[in-house]
Amino acid sequence: MATATATGNFTTYSLLALLILHTLSSPSTASDPVPATWPHQFHSILFMNRSGDLQKVDLWYDWPNGRNFNIIEHQLGKLYYDLEWTNGTSFVYTLDSNKECQLLYPGVGILRPNWLDGANYLGQRYMDGFLCNVWEKVEFIWYYEDVVSKRPVYWIFYSGYSAHVMTFEVGRVLEDANWQAPVYCFEENEEKKSPVIESVANVGPHGGLMKGVINSSMRL
Repeated sequence: MATATATGNFTTYSLLALLILHTLSSPSTASDPVPATWPHQFHSILFMNRSGDLQKVDLWYDWPNGRNFNIIEHQLGKLYYDLEWTNGTSFVYTLDSNKECQLLYPGVGILRPNWLDGANYLGQRYMDGFLCNVWEKVEFIWYYEDVVSKRPVYWIFYSGYSAHVMTFEVGRVLEDANWQAPVYCFEENEEKKSPVIESVANVGPHGGLMKGVINSSMRL
């Protein structure tokens, strides 16, 4: 008799767990929360990880001036600069003696402040000690936002890149002088590339592939 009761309780708990999981994963409805629109200007520090490849990203977002800047520092490694413009032009470069630079024309521009419009709501989950609302966008990114402050906490890309948001300073702007790519980025014959630059430029945390997929989903 005791065995039957234990089995019955186990079945009940299992069904309850499945019901909760279904609720958390069910499609968005009109009553679901919507992700906050990004501030038109902000500065954020992100800690990125992909299979143990650790990076610190210093992100400057400046929608009114049509520009986005990612300063990417690999753990015990080099600094890479990913400078993006809303006209579809991007520069990925170093400032060391190797003078590596790649000029790209992905043609998608920077992410719009409302790039999360239409994301699929997945429910609430805890991440890094914060209760978050979670959304999925075109099976490409999963975005966690603090329920109380509406600030981003964490996001993960289909490629395995994950980002923990360490700071989020609304309204902070990088001085204009820091938005100029180095002169050697415009000297095509002396252009130097690297596999790391290729990765940052095309499939990195803020690369052209991400913007292309998301912007296409918004019919831009």
